[in-house]
Amino acid sequence: MSSDVPEVSALAINVTIPEGLRWTDVRRGEEFLLTTLNVRLLPDGRLAAKAYGRPTGGGRGTYVSFPLPDRPELAALVDQAASRASVLWAAHGGLG
Repeated sequence: MSSDVPEVSALAINVTIPEGLRWTDVRRGEEFLLTTLNVRLLPDGRLAAKAYGRPTGGGRGTYVSFPLPDRPELAALVDQAASRASVLWAAHGGLG
């Protein structure tokens, strides 16, 4: 193994948005229910998050990303999820 430190461009976790925190948004005239967050730890230590959802009209529509609204309860969910992921990662213990 090389002594070089691997460059990690981001770490990502997927988080289910609890039903009470879900919301809808519209893109190109179609309404979407946002049910999942993708949270990434960037190389500089900041967290970046996007919300994902499917059309509310039913069927198997496209899974689309939306910006995360500036809501304290969603910011708290991102922070809690990142903390939980760090605990799981620390307990991971390696491959094998």
